[in-house]
Amino acid sequence: MCGIVGAVAQRNIVPILLEGLKRLEYRGYDSCGVAVNNGGLKRARSVSRVAELERQVDDSGFAGNTGIAHTRWATHGVPATNNAHPHFSARDGEQRIGLVHNGIIENYEEIRTELKALGYVFESQTDTEAIAHLVNHMYDGDLLSTVQKAVKRLHGAFAIAVFAKDEPQRIVGARLGCPLIVGLCDNENFLASDAMALAGSTDQIIYLEEGDVVDVRLDGVRIYDRDDQPVERRVQTVQAYSGAIELGPYRHYMQKEIFEQPRAISDTLEGVLGFAPDLFGPKAQDVFADIDSVLILACGTSYYSGMTAKYWLESLANLPTSVEIASEYRYRKPAVNPKALVVVISQSGETADTLAALKYAKELGHRHSLSICNVGTSAMVRETELSYLTRAGAEIGVASTKAFTTQLTALFLLTATLAKMRGKLDAEAEAFYLKSLRHLPTALQSVLALEPHIIAWSEAFARKENALFLGRGLHYPIALEGALKLKEISYIHAEAYPAGELKHGPLALVTEEMPVVTVAPNDTLIEKLKSNMQEVRARGGQLYVFADGDSQMSSSEGIHVIRLPEHYGLLSPILHVVPLQLLAYHTALARGTDVDKPRNLAKSVTVE
Repeated sequence: MCGIVGAVAQRNIVPILLEGLKRLEYRGYDSCGVAVNNGGLKRARSVSRVAELERQVDDSGFAGNTGIAHTRWATHGVPATNNAHPHFSARDGEQRIGLVHNGIIENYEEIRTELKALGYVFESQTDTEAIAHLVNHMYDGDLLSTVQKAVKRLHGAFAIAVFAKDEPQRIVGARLGCPLIVGLCDNENFLASDAMALAGSTDQIIYLEEGDVVDVRLDGVRIYDRDDQPVERRVQTVQAYSGAIELGPYRHYMQKEIFEQPRAISDTLEGVLGFAPDLFGPKAQDVFADIDSVLILACGTSYYSGMTAKYWLESLANLPTSVEIASEYRYRKPAVNPKALVVVISQSGETADTLAALKYAKELGHRHSLSICNVGTSAMVRETELSYLTRAGAEIGVASTKAFTTQLTALFLLTATLAKMRGKLDAEAEAFYLKSLRHLPTALQSVLALEPHIIAWSEAFARKENALFLGRGLHYPIALEGALKLKEISYIHAEAYPAGELKHGPLALVTEEMPVVTVAPNDTLIEKLKSNMQEVRARGGQLYVFADGDSQMSSSEGIHVIRLPEHYGLLSPILHVVPLQLLAYHTALARGTDVDKPRNLAKSVTVE
């Protein structure tokens, strides 16, 4: 979601701030801005892209050695220049405080009312401006102590970076519920919401903990915990995938990431010689021996990977499994089984709803937790007992692709490991599944070769405004994921259903104008699925079927078939989702949408 970059240096840091914002564009945003403290506070803001902000800065001779910058995804107030960060606060007609903020302040209206009564003038509709004025009102000449006092007034989630006109070459940051990191370098130091923003400037990173406040100066940084006590936090060397922002021969990051999936899955499986508990951490043997069920918590695409894993875990490992949308789970009173393994899934490991659901599950009495995540330094990995890193590499496109297939790969590893421990997987079956996993990258290359056929379909889809997706069994979540991808980036309204549910309502939508995408692997449900397809044809619907090479399906009037090279059994969902990704991508391309930055969406959802 929103992105923060800040720097204190002896050189002009504006180019560093702007480059940092470019590296954070993948998170999603609708406005951006930069401010410097250079004998006075100065800022530039834009409701366009960072490139436009850069032109604005170049035209104005903007420079400074202390600065903060921000990309905003609108929550309070529409995308407009006056709502864009950084926000300033003045006293006696002079701008004294500059501030950027990620998150949501729940009691901002109370603070806003109080400050208005004291004469502060609000120029925006944001909750952020209330923080800036609050810091200004409480400012006592020492920015650190002021911020420490001010954040205790805030309810909600936040990461902030603040500077004061009277204290040049100093920035104070604070975090609660939203990620914030510190970057260290000789004679210059940085703040950012993501290590990606600092790639090329430093790889020495400190991940701030909940409630931390950091004082960033030229000569170093000092960190204080929520009780205002000085603390030491571990410095880590972080490779932030700086090469990931290069498109190479691809038109969009999403296309690049779709084609990176064979490598991403190969990397995720690196070092896997068998289904052993230690793949998930040194405590996994004891934890797995103590569980009798699984509870999966996730949002969006990650939720669909969890739905797929439920079929695997129950059929292969014979473990009762429930899958919950994290944003709903955290607000209800579920029955609690302390012997359930809580599995949280997230690309970024910073998804606010999933982190809150994990915390809630622990409070309810769940003892064991495991994270499936793409970022080893994320809050989610730090807060779970066990973890498995998907090693997908940086995913820039907002619509997730390689993160999803690597999550599925990791979840199958978990399933097979638990099945083996429970005596449900003998040596012959283990060898078969290991061989199948190792062959996945090659099988995916064959699926990617179908792109020209999918492009032809996308030209028909681009003229539609609605679509249905059908799947059965463990491919129903894949249909859900396909519909999500299409609606995310092409803005075509798409819904997915278990194919057997057609006659229970959705069939009323089917006409000649309704394309119906069908995930049709050659499994035990194929004959049932064919019956559902005939229900569509009888109503004039157009079927677009992704079948397996050994199926007997062929194209005919109203039925368009693309065959995947081979049937892949339990691992078939990993193959079948890829053509759905390509269909969404090329349909969006044909409609001329902003594929990598779809409207209203953010990559890393760090607010509720």
